[in-house]
Amino acid sequence: MRFGDKHTEVRQLLADIFQSNRRCYGYRRMRASLHGSRICISEKVVRRSMKQASLIAAAPKRRRYGSYSGEISPAPENLIDRDFRSAAPNEKWLIDITKFQIPAGKENLSPMIDCFDGLVVSWTLGTSPDAALANTMLDTAIQTVRGCSERPIVHSDRGPH
Repeated sequence: MRFGDKHTEVRQLLADIFQSNRRCYGYRRMRASLHGSRICISEKVVRRSMKQASLIAAAPKRRRYGSYSGEISPAPENLIDRDFRSAAPNEKWLIDITKFQIPAGKENLSPMIDCFDGLVVSWTLGTSPDAALANTMLDTAIQTVRGCSERPIVHSDRGPH
C-alpha cells in the first residue's frame, strides 16, 4: 500500500478545484476551499497532494526595475574621443553629477571642470539630480566666457538629467 493512497479522493477534489479556478489557486486557497466544503486536512497534506498531482499555480513573471528609459535624442558627435588633455584654457570642459552623503542628507554636486588645469569653472549643489541642477551649472559656466571669443567643447556622459 502506498503512502498517499488514503488521500486519493482529496487529490481528485483538489484537481477539480484547481481546474475550476483557472489553475491559479495555491495551497492556501486550496486548503481554504476544502475547509469551505467541510474537509479539514493539514497544510502539509494539501501541499504534498498538490505536488503529487502536479498542480502548480502559474505565478506572474516579475519584471526587474531598470532606470534606463531609452535615448531621448540622437547622440552628438564625440569630439573629445577620450582625449581629456587640453593645450589652452577653455578648450574642453567636462560635466557630471555625483551624489554624496552629508549629515543633513543626500546632496548632488554638478561641477564643470576645465581639462587644461583641472580647475572647477562652475558648480551647483542640490537635493535631486535633475535638469535644473545641470542647467544652472551650465548657465553659470557660460557667464565666465560671455565676453570672450572662446567657445569650449562641453563633454558629458549624457546621464538622465
